[in-house]
Amino acid sequence: MNALALVMALAAQEAAIDWAALPALPYRAPPVVTQGMHDFAGREAKARKCPLPPAPGHNQSMSVELALLVDGTGDVRTVVPRAIDCATVEQYAAGLAAGFARNNLLPRSGAAEQWYKTTVTFSWRK
Repeated sequence: MNALALVMALAAQEAAIDWAALPALPYRAPPVVTQGMHDFAGREAKARKCPLPPAPGHNQSMSVELALLVDGTGDVRTVVPRAIDCATVEQYAAGLAAGFARNNLLPRSGAAEQWYKTTVTFSWRK
């Protein structure tokens, strides 16, 4: 699948996702976002001139909501970031979420695919 087709498929999926109805991703252990991850996201957000929410003080933060399709064996099949007008950070968060979920989800009773949501928040010094 070429890049344009992938982007179009992801956009179509996002339009169909009822974000409010998704259950939380059932982590076994909560993921840890390291300082290096925070710093990378901050550098990318600044370099790409991403829109950032107003933040008083010396710290800035950015959250990315993600929808994850988990198959019957507990493997993540797809991760769709909710658009925040900062593609690099969206895709970085998507990759992190997939990694955080790998071998870290509680067992599920059903064997069908199911969508879940999670949020990755990055914080850094302005």
